[in-house]
Parts: sequence; structure tokens; C-alpha cells
Amino acid sequence: MNIIILGANQIGCTLAETLTSEANDITVVDSDATKLRELKDRIDIGTVVGHASHPEVLRRAGGEDADMMIAITDNDEVNMVACRVAHSMFQTPKKICSIRSSDYLISKELFGKHGVAVDDVISPEHIVSNYMEKLIDLPGSLQVLDFAEGGAQLVAVKAFYGGPLVGHEIRLLREHMPNIDTRVAAIFRKDRPIMPEGTTVIEADDEVFFVAAKEHIRSCIGELRKLDKPYKRLIIAGGGNIGLRLAESIEERYQVKIIEHSEKRCKYLSESLNSAIVLNGEASSQELLIEENIEDTDVFLALTNDDEANIMSSLLAKRLGAKKVMTIINNPAYVDLVQGGQIDIAISPQQATIGSLLTHVRRGDVVKVHSLRRGAAEAMEAIAHGDSSSSKVIGRTIDEIELPEGAKIGAIVRNNEVLIAHDDTVVETDDHVILFLVDRKMIPQVERLFQVGFSFF
Repeated sequence: MNIIILGANQIGCTLAETLTSEANDITVVDSDATKLRELKDRIDIGTVVGHASHPEVLRRAGGEDADMMIAITDNDEVNMVACRVAHSMFQTPKKICSIRSSDYLISKELFGKHGVAVDDVISPEHIVSNYMEKLIDLPGSLQVLDFAEGGAQLVAVKAFYGGPLVGHEIRLLREHMPNIDTRVAAIFRKDRPIMPEGTTVIEADDEVFFVAAKEHIRSCIGELRKLDKPYKRLIIAGGGNIGLRLAESIEERYQVKIIEHSEKRCKYLSESLNSAIVLNGEASSQELLIEENIEDTDVFLALTNDDEANIMSSLLAKRLGAKKVMTIINNPAYVDLVQGGQIDIAISPQQATIGSLLTHVRRGDVVKVHSLRRGAAEAMEAIAHGDSSSSKVIGRTIDEIELPEGAKIGAIVRNNEVLIAHDDTVVETDDHVILFLVDRKMIPQVERLFQVGFSFF
């Protein structure tokens, strides 16, 4: 697939690396020649220096032959104009546009063929704030991923000593929870993936991914670790777009305080929020954190655009008594360095966003993609189409499907009912199949499984 990516920012570069590894032809456009040169030194892509929305720049990037354009620059207006130009001049089949300003997102009439000519809109800030909200709502989780419109969830949990299933074989899970059906999709032990079997023993500190119906998730977590008490008090450091959107979505259910250094922004935040308390100051101020009873805070969330400021304020908050610390880290090289120590969860905005973009790139009818383990693994939701003669999955039991090594079917959603996948489960037409892949190199093979043969047409 020929894909043009506009913007060599963190999301654009991560996306280019991901798509290049899947045998796509990628061209990245940016006005910063240095960024493009550094990216081209790492991966085999085409680059074009220039203004992303200028027609001649898009032509040089291969606009006439592009199958897809992803406008992911940091400027909403540039992204929208580029999509309009690609539609009018090159009839680009698929145009994906990143929009950060909520003022644009409010207007549904703005997008579509008669508007800016955008096929799909993504909002990185919305994606990240929704991602964090799920972690807050499900204490003890490292990652919470929705499938089938939230009916099923894939959750990552760190197993602790004292969990009922820790030190025991996975097959005992049914004995512990006879009325709840779940499946362990994968285990990461010291960063090494393990494809679980019934005889696999869960060890303390394992990162366990399991899938279950949403209403059964907390019971499953309780098998691997002592359940954390529901959170009540939260402090958000940083009142930018992510901090504001997160506060708006949770302020009615939690006691929320926001620390923001800009007095002008504080005024805007206080006018936009109903019950959250807005504080003007520095999140790295020890006096301020003590004054705001940091020792009674359940979760401290560092959400500014400055990685170093986020890390330092998080470490300080933890030392002063915050029970849990979640931190946004934009530099992917920092994420593995800080997570699991004093910082409980390090969140990479680009990895959270990549899944939404990959959903539009995947072949076959893939309706949901989540990037896992900093991009090393992936979970996807694919719809099975056709019949037993035209499909490689329909009419077959799970153990009959020729999945590539490192891929596992965790669950099937059929008519809004979540069915945990067992070896004798048969895939039917229009089933939503939830898969887990520990090695992203296997994605093309999985995509081919869900592509309908010519006999279907």
C-alpha cells in the first residue's frame, strides 16, 4: 500500500516505523529536513521536505499514486487543508486527519465529502484521555482495551505474590471461577512473551493479558493480585488538552484537583469544569503538594508536554506519599526506563494513538486495533465474512484454524454475546474475533485469514 504520512513528529515517526515493517511504501512529509534525515537513516522510506498542505509538495510525495494519506502534523488547519487538496487534486481513496482542537470536533458537518473531505478523524488527546480513564476506573490494571463496543475487554495485570492463581497452572482458573469464563491470551515474563497453555504456571511479576466480558474483569484481576480499593482522590499535573478532557470525563465520579502553572489557562479551566478544583502553581513544588495533602491522594497523573517535568513531579509525588503515579512520556526511549519503579504506569501517547490509525490500514475487515507492549505486540478485532467455502475461519473450530506462531484467538463476540474461545468453539459468519499477537511480523498472515476468497463474490 502506498501511504503518505504528513508530519515527522513522535506519532508520525512511530507510525512510519510500524507501517514500513509491514511491507508498505511510506513517504513522510515535513518542513524540518533534519527530522526527516534522521528518520530516513533509521528506516527505508521516502521523504519530502516542504509544507504539508501545498499541492506541489503532495505531488512530489506521490499524491497521484497514494492509496492513503494520514495527516498527523501538530497543526489542525494544515491537516484539514491537506486532506481537501488530496481529495480535489488526486482523488486519494482514504484520508485520515488528526484534529486536536475540540472546537473543530464539535461540528459534524465540517467533515465528510461535502466538507473538508476527510474519511476518518482521530483526536490524539481524546484517545489518551480515554485510555487513562479506563486505568482509573479499573484499579490494578496496566492496560485496558475495549472490543465489541466495550462488551469485551483485554486487560494487562502484573501478578503479585498472594494472588490465588499465582504459583498455579492456568487450567485451575476454571476451578477458582466456575461461573466466569475467561482466557489468558499471553504472558510476558521478564519482557519475554510466553504463549500460555493449560499447564503454564503463573509466576509473581508476570505481566498477564486476559480477555473476558467487561462485567467479569474485576473478578479475573482478583485471581492475580490483591484487588486495589477504588480510587477517590486524584491530582492532575498539567491543564492542557489531555488534562482538561480527562478532568471533564471523571470529575463527577472522583475528587479531582488540577495543578496548572499558567494563570490564564487556570481561568479557562475553572470556567470549563464544574466540580474539579483548579490550582495555579508548579506540580514540582513540594510545598504545594504537601499543602494539597498528596499523602491522601490515590492517583497522581503527570500530563504536561514536558517529559522531564512529568518524571520529576511524579517521583516527588510518590516520595511524598501518593499511592499510585501515572505519567505521560512522549520519548519512547524513556518509557521502559521509568515504568515499574517509582512510576507505576508510563503512558506513551503515540502508542495509544497508533492503534486507532492502524485500524484504518489493516486489510480484511478489521474494526479495532490496539498496540501493546510499546508496539511489540498487537491485539485486533476482525469480522469473519463469507461462508465455509470462501473463508479460512468460518465453520472451523479454533484448533482447526491455521494461526501463525505467536497468534492466539481470545474471544468471539456473537450478537453482542461474549464467547471465550476454547479449542472446540466454531467460528460463524459475522463473528467478531478478538486476536492477540505477540509478534507483529505475523500480522499479514492473520489479515489473509480474514480476507474473503473470490468464490464469495
